[in-house]
Amino acid sequence: MKKIQVLVVDDSAVVRKVMTEIVNAQPDMEVCAAAQDPIFALKHMEKQWPDVITLDVEMPRMDGITFLKKIMKERPTPVVMCSTLTEKGAETTMQAMSSGAIEIVTKPKLGVKGFLTESANEIVHAIKAASKARFKKKSSSSTPPVADVRAKLNADVMLMSSSSDKAMARTTERIIAIGTSTGGTSALEKLLTSLPGVAPGIVVVQHMPGSFTAAFASRLNGLCDVTVKEAVDGETLLAGHVYIAPGDRHMMIKRSGAVYKISVKDGPLVSRHKPSVDVLFRSVAKFAGKNAMGIIMTGMGDDGASGLLEMKQSGSPTLGENEESCVVYGMPKEAMKRGGVDKEMHLNKFPQAIMDFYQTGLK
Repeated sequence: MKKIQVLVVDDSAVVRKVMTEIVNAQPDMEVCAAAQDPIFALKHMEKQWPDVITLDVEMPRMDGITFLKKIMKERPTPVVMCSTLTEKGAETTMQAMSSGAIEIVTKPKLGVKGFLTESANEIVHAIKAASKARFKKKSSSSTPPVADVRAKLNADVMLMSSSSDKAMARTTERIIAIGTSTGGTSALEKLLTSLPGVAPGIVVVQHMPGSFTAAFASRLNGLCDVTVKEAVDGETLLAGHVYIAPGDRHMMIKRSGAVYKISVKDGPLVSRHKPSVDVLFRSVAKFAGKNAMGIIMTGMGDDGASGLLEMKQSGSPTLGENEESCVVYGMPKEAMKRGGVDKEMHLNKFPQAIMDFYQTGLK
């Protein structure tokens, strides 16, 4: 079996050492080279091009963003950004994600070695997810999802199954629930920037570290006609607004009279994630029913597949991103396999589908 070849680029000798140990401990991946900055990395890449690059943001001689843009222009390659847990780092990392980075791995300024060791499972998952990223059409064959050592809980730990609840009667209110993971930051940008300011209220779970969701929402807000923000517990879901789940909390919706309220709560990992798409989708199925549309987009794994099926069973129309436009055709594929997707479509078709659904509530 061919191992995933990983190039580690970081100016910290400690980070390079620990990342190499973590990667080489996996039977299906290995570090082909470790470089202290992009200039050294390019010399290694002349000899052997890696399958995945882990890339620091702030480095001497050439910063990570410049290097990333160079790679994406000359030879697109899956890149996992390693960013320091700071507000400045979050903003810079968002620039990296918009430039083509696939995943984010966080690291603190102090205690890096211990932090990375404790986050080994997250790092391995990010690299394996990135290795499956596609930058152009490939064959339809795919590799089975990577096993994760963490316990896999379902949405029952946050709210009981909606299967016994009667779907709500159709009203004029419309909401859109979106779930995505690997490759989702770029996909969400394309989707949300195509929507008019009069779009329906949208709730989004994007798998992302908690320190980055506020910066991600802020960046999108500056690009979109709709208002994009990190979700806050108890706020009312409004039309023309997009609410991004905080990266370390579950997000749900609840009905309060004639309006929907957002609930942001801590809890265990669900489907190995927090926030979990399954948790959001189940709450939407329970409290919105026919008045909501569910969309599952690019990502690795199966989070959201069960929840989307519950939405469909409650009367919600459900859409899945097709393989052609997915960076990683994992989550939509699993949702399709379980029968939760009414229709698959290309990413660029979602804006019109959302507005068509919204218009039915205004008539």
